[in-house]
This record gives sequence, structure tokens and C-alpha cells, in this order.
Amino acid sequence: MAKIQEMTQLSPTMEEGTIVKWLKKEGDSISPGDIIAEVETDKAVMEMEAYDSGVILKIIEGEGSKLKVGQAMAVIGKPGEDVASLLAGIPATSPNQNKTETTPTPTKEVEIQTAKPVVPEPVATAISQKESNPKPSPQSKDQTSGSPANANRGGLRVLASPLAKSIAIENGVDLHTVIGTGPEGRITKKDVLDTLNQGSGTSQYASKTATRADEVVTLNGMRKTIAKRLTESKQNLPHFYLNVDVNAKAMETFRLELSEFQKHLDPELQMKVSLNDIIVKATATALRLHPKVNASFQGDSILQFGRVDVGIAVSLDGGLLTPVIRNADGKSILEISKEVKELAKRARDRKLKPEEFSGGTFTISNLGMYGISRFTAIINEPESGILAVGSVEDKPVVENGAVVAGRVLSLTLSCDHRVIDGAVGAEFLRTLKSLLEQPSLMAGVI
Repeated sequence: MAKIQEMTQLSPTMEEGTIVKWLKKEGDSISPGDIIAEVETDKAVMEMEAYDSGVILKIIEGEGSKLKVGQAMAVIGKPGEDVASLLAGIPATSPNQNKTETTPTPTKEVEIQTAKPVVPEPVATAISQKESNPKPSPQSKDQTSGSPANANRGGLRVLASPLAKSIAIENGVDLHTVIGTGPEGRITKKDVLDTLNQGSGTSQYASKTATRADEVVTLNGMRKTIAKRLTESKQNLPHFYLNVDVNAKAMETFRLELSEFQKHLDPELQMKVSLNDIIVKATATALRLHPKVNASFQGDSILQFGRVDVGIAVSLDGGLLTPVIRNADGKSILEISKEVKELAKRARDRKLKPEEFSGGTFTISNLGMYGISRFTAIINEPESGILAVGSVEDKPVVENGAVVAGRVLSLTLSCDHRVIDGAVGAEFLRTLKSLLEQPSLMAGVI
């Protein structure tokens, strides 16, 4: 008996998927476990398996179709089996609902609508066509001095400073379209220049920036999930923030020494240890020493994780993922360095499996490479904390009672106050600061 192949939930947070490519075609025989299609989820492009044996009798939705989990994709059955009644029972869906805007299937007509930017109507459009070139009254003639750049506005005087009128005449700006901000609505030089910078008129005063049309960017599955989950986190979790500055001189020296040792082990190795690798190891060690931070709110209880699985936020085109370093507290910095780079590359290639980017117990977000001094991050539920890492900067520090030039790293811990109290978060940051300022304290650094 023929069966429907539905859009399968390929990741824990997946609500819909887009068919990127069919790997099987109508008439192909399949067995359970065969890969039949590639599907883009909210996290990655993943392979979809068949769960039934038979032949693909009908592909209902083509490449580019965006389907909710559980919606029909294809019909699988015996060769020659009549599936008309089965197809008739499948609810009809709107092409616009299920298709991406760029990949319509040839068998279905897709209407693509281009959003038109809304342009505010200038004040001058309120003047009727009949009044567009009114004859100046004696009163208005005195005000405008006969200047075409300063005619009356539908019988009303247009007040403008001499310099504003001069600039308007030079650049062909109709003062009827300029909103005056001076006394009694008088048009000033700044008002005319602001109009020029908005694209009205051309001259030495005009903005050199090329104008561009408004663009409507459709949210992909990943962006939708990020928007939903972070909104829920910010609304539901009582965030508070703790900040600490770390003297990074010892950490930078340690990184250089470790990179040299790494090069000694493998002269062909191109990937060097980064400061972030050291921060991951130190954070994992601090989490093991402070289990109250490595925890999750469970409604009527708090779960303190026995494992330390650290997620690393990785920026992607159109979103971000958090590949997870499992048991990070038990791994060396060199092991962490290698794993972080491999997972980050696969994340950017959209090749991660669900188990590689879910189930973390704590997250690190590092924007230091972008020159960001410090920032606050939103907690990734169901975790209770996230560490925001800024850049290492030249700042004065106190050493042995004297102020000297130093290298300072800013860390900000976002805490779920239902789980982590201020003193608990502060103790965690104090331990983390000590580990980073004295890297040799970390066990298993190599």
C-alpha cells in the first residue's frame, strides 16, 4: 500500500525545511535508510532518509519547496500502484507558502511579489496642479525677491534665508519641497543641505553616497529560529550581567609558547592555538569548579550538569550556530584548538549534525576579533549563562604598586538569575580570571 513521505524533523528545533535537492527521482527504488533528499533546516543542510521500501511514485514538492514538518513530500509504493485517491486526500497548500522566493518548481506557478518602498509624500504634493505655478502676490514677491527658488507655497509665503535661497538656486532645489526648521518655519541653510543629502539636487554640497533601493530580505529558517529563541530567552529569563577585566599579558605569552610547541610537534601544521582556545579551556575548568553556573532551570528544580559541554558561537551568512565541545574540561588546549577549528569550518559549510550543535551546558561568544571592547550576550536556553569575550586592548595596569602599560581583556557573564546569584557568578569570574592570568594553573593544558 502506498505511503506518504513526510517532511521529517531533522533537528530538535526544526519546524520547517526547504528541499534543496532531490537525490532520487520518480520511478527510483528505495529502501529504509536510503538518502532521498537534501533538506535545509534552521541549522544546516541535512540528508533525509527514507523510512519505507518501494518506488517513488510521485514527487509532490520539488526543489525549493519550503514545508512544515509533517507535510507531504512524495508518495512511495509498489510499481504501477494507483495513488490518485491518496493524492486527493493531501491538503492543498499555497505555492507562496511552500516555495522559496528564488527556486520555484517548473510544475507550479509561483507569484513573486516585489515589495515597493514607501516614499513619504513631500509637502509640495498637497498643492494642486493648478497651483503648481501660481502668480506671485505682491506680498510674496517682496519675500522672494523674484527668485524662482522661493515662490509662494499655494498662496502662502515661503520664508528662507538669503544663503538658503542662494544654495537652492545653485542646485535646482524647489523650496516648496523643503521643510523649514527656523523661526516661524523659516528655511535655513541646513534645511536645504539636508534636502540635498537626501538626494534632491546635485552639487558640491550634495551627498556623494549613491542611493539604493529598499530591499526586503526574506527570513531563512535559521534566522527565524534565532529570532524566536532569543526573543523567548530575553523575555523569559531574568538576565543580569557581571563584568571583569583580565590582565592578558601572561595569556598572550602562553599562547605564543604553546604555538611554538605545537609547531615543534607538527612543522606542517598551519592552524595555531588562539586566545579563544585558551579561554574555552579556562572556562570549562572554571565550570567544573563552579557547578552552580553549569546548570539549567527546570521549572520546579535546577539541574546541575555533570558534564561540561561548551558551545562556541560561530557567525554564518544569515545567522549563527553554536557547535559544542563535549567534555571540554577534560581536553587539552591543543585538542580543543583542533576541534574548534574543525567544527567551525563544518558549521560554515552547513555540514554539522544535530548532535554537534545541540545539548550544550554553557556558551562562549567572542567578538574580540572585530575590535569590540565589551558587550553583553543573550543566554542560549536552556543554559543559564553565556560568556561574552571582547578584544585585548592596550591599557594601563597596576603591577607591584606601579602603573605600567598592559594588555587587558574584557569578559562579561550573562546570568539567569533564577539559577545563578550575583555572588555565585562573581566567584566563577574570579576563578576564570585567575586561570587566564596564570595559565599554568590549568591541568592538562597540553
